[in-house]
Amino acid sequence: MTDRRSYVSLAELASGARAVVREVGGGKVLASRLAAMGLLVGSRLEVLQNPHHGPVLIRVRDTRIALGRGEATKVLAEEVAG
Repeated sequence: MTDRRSYVSLAELASGARAVVREVGGGKVLASRLAAMGLLVGSRLEVLQNPHHGPVLIRVRDTRIALGRGEATKVLAEEVAG
């Protein structure tokens, strides 16, 4: 198992990064909302845009999702190669 310290929030990932979701914080409401959009623990994603201000745009499967910065900080992921 990978050390939790290697996890970063989606807000910290650069545009073009690929990652696997490892934890979703922020409570049941946020976790349920993200799950309904297909963003679950274990989901592979690609960061499409992260201008380090404003929303973070990601792709999960064939779905684009825009997350506010607050939401993006609550999703922890492990960056993976291509």
